[in-house]
Amino acid sequence: MGSQRNISEFILLGLSYNQNIQIFCFVFFLFCYVSILVGNVLILVSIRCSALFYQPMYYFLGHLSFMDICYTSCVTPKLIGHLLLARKTISYGDCMLQVFSLHFLGMIEIFILTVMAFDRYAAICKPLHYLLIMNRARCNLLVLAAWAGGAIHSFSQFSMIFQLPFCGPNEINHYSCDIFPLLKVACTDTYITGVLVVANSGLVSLVTFVLLFGSYVVILFTLRHQSAEGRRKALSTCGSHITVVILFFGPSIFAYLRPPITFPEDKIFALFYTIIAPMFNPLIYTLRNTEMKSAMRKVWFQMIFSEEKHN
Repeated sequence: MGSQRNISEFILLGLSYNQNIQIFCFVFFLFCYVSILVGNVLILVSIRCSALFYQPMYYFLGHLSFMDICYTSCVTPKLIGHLLLARKTISYGDCMLQVFSLHFLGMIEIFILTVMAFDRYAAICKPLHYLLIMNRARCNLLVLAAWAGGAIHSFSQFSMIFQLPFCGPNEINHYSCDIFPLLKVACTDTYITGVLVVANSGLVSLVTFVLLFGSYVVILFTLRHQSAEGRRKALSTCGSHITVVILFFGPSIFAYLRPPITFPEDKIFALFYTIIAPMFNPLIYTLRNTEMKSAMRKVWFQMIFSEEKHN
């Protein structure tokens, strides 16, 4: 533990040394972050202020939007700020907090996506028992289980990183504090720690992805026996969910299910699950969802007209 105090901060090398690229990235990621906040807040308010809140699918979607805001806020504001600085530093404490937060919130998001897949399976494959299976008490329990799973995962990851000695060098070839870049600068043999990280984060991502893929295969087989209208509606909601799953899990599996070494491409893949996926989630879930678009129009028109009446 004492050797950890030899380093008070880490230097983040960021995305690029080129000044023009950094300015472009600043504008682009600022736009992305504002889009994430606006899009997910729109979904949150629209669900909470409409009857959709009492439907399990939208109840979980609201939680997913909240997680998207929290998850990307662990990284994006600091990334945007660092793009304006020549020397990009992060304190040891903030770095450890970022590692814990990213794995805590990221794993909650993974579990919520899994719960959403289970909800679609129950709705399509067990329609007569759907309301009984997905009652509000069970929905709350599933969300609580997602938070508990995220806590267990992040504490296990954090405890491994927190015990590592950092005595120099302190340059991290990334735009944020992540486990594999930190293993590279630790002044001890980190092979076993790396294998444990792969076994934890990598296998969890892979097993969850396989389960999600399997559930949608079952759903697609079940849809053969439904009406054309039922198939269209189910495929619309399932298609949105599958797109989000691929956007989030593809880069995550690449990042963690491999030997514990770093690649230059890691930073690009990390952008997908920390910024790009949270930005596209609101669009994916609203553009093809008639119920969501109708609820958004109704809620926001009511808010605008009520404001005009008060004025």
